[in-house]
Amino acid sequence: MADEALFLLLHNEMVSGVYKSAEQGEVENGRCITKLENMGFRVGQGLIERFTKDTARFKDELDIMKFICKDFWTTVFKKQIDNLRTNHQGIYVLQDNKFRLLTQMSSGKQYLEHASKYLAFTCGLIRGGLSNLGIKSIVTAEVSSMPACNSQMVEPVT
Repeated sequence: MADEALFLLLHNEMVSGVYKSAEQGEVENGRCITKLENMGFRVGQGLIERFTKDTARFKDELDIMKFICKDFWTTVFKKQIDNLRTNHQGIYVLQDNKFRLLTQMSSGKQYLEHASKYLAFTCGLIRGGLSNLGIKSIVTAEVSSMPACNSQMVEPVT
């Protein structure tokens, strides 16, 4: 329980620190979101490297996504993803109905405009993990009511 509280505090301070140190133009241009996502990307790469060192190779993309939803998410956020959906064309939607990084803020629509700040690191975390597993992706997140969160992973056609 203590490590969870530390992670939440560290994440909140990281977001706060990035926004406090930014100049007004950086906030308006989305550079803070990019900086947080890049931090998450690097952490995601490292975590996946550590988590998969003793596992067998994944058969396909769906196996990788199941690993992300079950093992990876459980290790980082102490619960599994609530729902994984796909359109079988490379787009996956991961749904977490009580996303830990948003539950401390509010449950409702009061702070909805600030949610993207607190989701950028996690988008980078997923993207970095997928990158280390050989999937180049674009990860976006949307929140319609807090603390529920939908993350979409789109694999670009190469």
